[in-house]
Amino acid sequence: MKTCEGISKKEINQKELDLTQLHKILEKHRDHAGALIPVLQEVQKEYGYLAQNILETIAENLGLPLSQVYGVVTFYSQFRLQPQGKNTIRVCHGTACHVSGAQEITAAVEEQLGIASGETTKDRKFTLDTVACLGCCSLAPVMMINEGTHGRLSTSKARKVIRKYGKD
Repeated sequence: MKTCEGISKKEINQKELDLTQLHKILEKHRDHAGALIPVLQEVQKEYGYLAQNILETIAENLGLPLSQVYGVVTFYSQFRLQPQGKNTIRVCHGTACHVSGAQEITAAVEEQLGIASGETTKDRKFTLDTVACLGCCSLAPVMMINEGTHGRLSTSKARKVIRKYGKD
């Protein structure tokens, strides 16, 4: 599993978090069958990601094996085991984007940010992901930063867009 640049997996998992909100969420879902996914969604919304100690607490409180909780978290791409950056960059690698240069766009973004896809910058300003499709084929190649769509990209245009978000 990839970790944030400059932050070890051990530091992420052992980070002291205030678990008050976690316990409130668990209490809200107590005795509800099938509560795991809603609990995970609410907890991630509260904390930004799902740390190891949080997963252990969820498993214990819901009476589930940790392996089952971890299996759900790793199956669904919506769940994060690492802190996210302030800005999430998603570079499309669908067919139209792939043939239009998605690999080069991703490489340029990785170089500019100093991270690989799936990682977060040390300053936590950016998280970079590649995705199968953003549904903007007519704009290929395309990337999204948060909710903003940027299309018909070249490597220089992609770098320029990222600079607007504060990364030189």
